[in-house]
Amino acid sequence: MKTTQVMTDKLAIGLSLLCTFHCLALPILLVLLPSMAALGLDNENFHLWMVVAVIPSSLYALTLGCKQHKRYQLFYLGAIGVALLILALALGEERIGESGEKTLTVLGACFVAIGHWFNYRLCNALDHEDCACPNDKDSGVN
Repeated sequence: MKTTQVMTDKLAIGLSLLCTFHCLALPILLVLLPSMAALGLDNENFHLWMVVAVIPSSLYALTLGCKQHKRYQLFYLGAIGVALLILALALGEERIGESGEKTLTVLGACFVAIGHWFNYRLCNALDHEDCACPNDKDSGVN
């Protein structure tokens, strides 16, 4: 189960970074490489499917991690990020404009990625607390 939590943390971080890359770099790539326009990556469906992928992986990994390390503020950090992503999707370019949508999306993705990064680090640190490694200063081995 711990491996699944680590994998979903990494998945959510990767999805958040992909989302950020999509919002910031895709317009530049579409100008530089016109053939990419045929892929339809600027479509709103991309945002919908990213949010659909981020929600379950974030809820799963952060819930498992918070049960382990008891720092529930990381769950709230991820939840704020997911809420911003949903808000950007719900409001869309029509209501808040392209820059507003990108701002909400990038902020949401950053919140999700940061929450998962800290969750991953705390869970990883807990794994090594019980380790009697030779390099451990408390083990008495120099």
